[in-house]
Amino acid sequence: MTSAPHDTAGHAPIAHSGQAPVDILSTLSGVAPHGPLLHVRSFPSRTGATSAMPEWINPALAAALTGAGIDALWSHQSLAAELVRSGRHTVLATGTASGKSLAYLLPGLTAVLDGTRAPNGRGATMLYLAPTKALAADQADHITRLALPGVRAATYDGDTAPEERRWIRDHANIVLTNPDLVHHSLLPGHAGWASFLRALSIVVIDESHAYRGIFGSHVALVLRRLRRVLERYRSAPVFVFASATAGEPGAHASDLVGLPVAEVTHDGSPRGALTFALWEPQEYVDEHGSPHRPAASTESARLLSRLVGGGVQTLAFARSRAGVEAVAAAANRSLAAAESSHRVAAYRGGYLPEERRALERDLRAGTLRGLAATNALELGIDIHGLDAVVMAGWPGRLSSLWQQAGRAGRRGSAALAVLVAADDPLDAYLMKHPEAIFGEPVERTVVNPGNPRLLPPHLIAAAYERRITEADEEVFGPGMWPALDELVAAGQLRRRPGGWFWPQDTRPDAVGSLRTAGEVVAIVEGASGRIIGTIDSASADLQVHPGAVHVHQGQTYVVTHLDLERASATVAAGDPGWSTQAQSRSEFTFATPDAAQLSGSLTVCRGQVTVHTQVVSFMRRLPGGEIIGRHELDLPVREFMTEGVWWILPADLVAEALPAQVVPGALHAAEHAAIGMLPLFATCDRWDIGGVSSACHPATGEPTILVYDGYAGGAGYAARGFEILPQWLSATRALIAECPCQRGCPRCVVSPKCGSGNEPLDKPGAITVLDLVLGELARGPG
Repeated sequence: MTSAPHDTAGHAPIAHSGQAPVDILSTLSGVAPHGPLLHVRSFPSRTGATSAMPEWINPALAAALTGAGIDALWSHQSLAAELVRSGRHTVLATGTASGKSLAYLLPGLTAVLDGTRAPNGRGATMLYLAPTKALAADQADHITRLALPGVRAATYDGDTAPEERRWIRDHANIVLTNPDLVHHSLLPGHAGWASFLRALSIVVIDESHAYRGIFGSHVALVLRRLRRVLERYRSAPVFVFASATAGEPGAHASDLVGLPVAEVTHDGSPRGALTFALWEPQEYVDEHGSPHRPAASTESARLLSRLVGGGVQTLAFARSRAGVEAVAAAANRSLAAAESSHRVAAYRGGYLPEERRALERDLRAGTLRGLAATNALELGIDIHGLDAVVMAGWPGRLSSLWQQAGRAGRRGSAALAVLVAADDPLDAYLMKHPEAIFGEPVERTVVNPGNPRLLPPHLIAAAYERRITEADEEVFGPGMWPALDELVAAGQLRRRPGGWFWPQDTRPDAVGSLRTAGEVVAIVEGASGRIIGTIDSASADLQVHPGAVHVHQGQTYVVTHLDLERASATVAAGDPGWSTQAQSRSEFTFATPDAAQLSGSLTVCRGQVTVHTQVVSFMRRLPGGEIIGRHELDLPVREFMTEGVWWILPADLVAEALPAQVVPGALHAAEHAAIGMLPLFATCDRWDIGGVSSACHPATGEPTILVYDGYAGGAGYAARGFEILPQWLSATRALIAECPCQRGCPRCVVSPKCGSGNEPLDKPGAITVLDLVLGELARGPG
């Protein structure tokens, strides 16, 4: 947008606190005076590059924009709008608050407005997809406020009343929804959307960087199914993607839609100066002489309260709903103790829409000076221009880091972003290697629409929507053929001369939820019968086994019964005073690798693996970490096929470097650290991946380490690890070597998700193992 005296929503700018970033940093350093501030990086302000408003936009739209103080475009808005107008599929990947929405609204609203003169009164239509309902509602509000004659914009989601749905299908010319509704409603019922689909001119996929992993792979298949249905109505809309700064955004957008996509990445909008600080919570010794390290959430709450108390409008990000509530509560206790008039609110999923809207309004107006939020505010909801952002722990990806940091700073005003390290291997590495944050390009987002677990159910859905033909290989890829053969053999599809058909009258429900890779288990409160939440079936044994302590939205429950056949876990409210951690046994078998390479005497493979895992017991721990009991469990062996990367070292090479009794712990520790570091190179979380190590695996007869995708069929994470193995394992080795602990800790080789209770682990041995691997990799093909 232009540098007009109003922001993109038309609200007056908030008065700045008057403190420069250097003064804010000085204030923060006084919070914990033992050296928490490890690194500071300054980014200068940036002036905007403008372009004239295009002559082709509809006069009514031009008048509405002029009335909102917008009479020119930033250069990236102009370039993207022209590409879309010319019919090119386009992705716009620029920073937070850079006005990406205007780039697609200009051609989209112009097409709709020009089409209102059509004889049927419907004319051109536009479909907008967002990853959250809140974001779709936010965009609908922006369009409505333009008050354009003939534009009928409506949100269509799970909350839309049945009587409204028919009106939207028949009359709305802009529909704002999410991929879930396209999958569950629009595609299987496309005949009811016929007039809308025939007139479709633009499909917007907003916040496209959020579509990654399993969810992104599902969405990629939904978009392919949408293309097939649109062909049925002879409709060929332009696909437009809006993304945060991302690595290879054009390639990611192309992976999502299956078509070539032009990318626009140079940000022409202005930015104020930004000071970015890396903050390491410092250990302290309590009155009993025991060392403690504040959690990232505790430290972030302390920083948040000091900033807000000083009049600095601040947003703190935490990774979980419970973490958000804890940060807000702790910050408010500190503010109350300091007799400050300011207060901090929490913002997360689970709040009513009107509650979230009220918080957004108060934050924009400046009456709310502090907010603790999940990554729900990382997405494009119209809140920006704060004085400071505090991030409680690494958010998982560089793209998320810069998206969250971008919430700080209004045009022309200096701002501050602080990353507070969590007790985690990746956070520990980044604190010591700031170049991995400030000197590296944003990672590429990974999706895998060819996932052999996800593709077959989507083919069933596609066959119901429209028969599948040989020409659909162009849409679904060569993996379509073996999947169709399996579906026909299983009787789920029927092959006839005209193609492949769904053989039943009822609508199939093979895919289920787009946001999981399989079935879900309902978590039911036994006393009331109320469903308090769900969990994917793959995680149920670990997290809601009998006796497990389960926390949901700040409330503690104890699991009394797990019924795997009925997919339900029964819980009773109450805090027993301890936590639980499940323990499991895992084994793995290999298929023939899809790719393999020899480096010296090292063998590195990528391919399909079968993981066998069984939760066998759980431990009860007091808050101080003391184990007060171990309890056996009788749960089934789980087996699933996925993708993995594994490397095999010669036993004699390892024997020369390490005593035999050390090898299992050394491999185990190296495996843990490698899992903790892979999210630096692939767009995943450590909870998305798993690993197993063996001092002598039956299939290889050698010391072997495997890292695998934690989703059936694979999600592309291990494949990425195979591509960048030397960089990945070099960073892993540096992480372990630089950690000051003696025997291993959560910041290097101790894993919070280890099924064997982190036994055995050998930190020095892990460094030796990684030295051997890296030495063989350096020798090249052997």
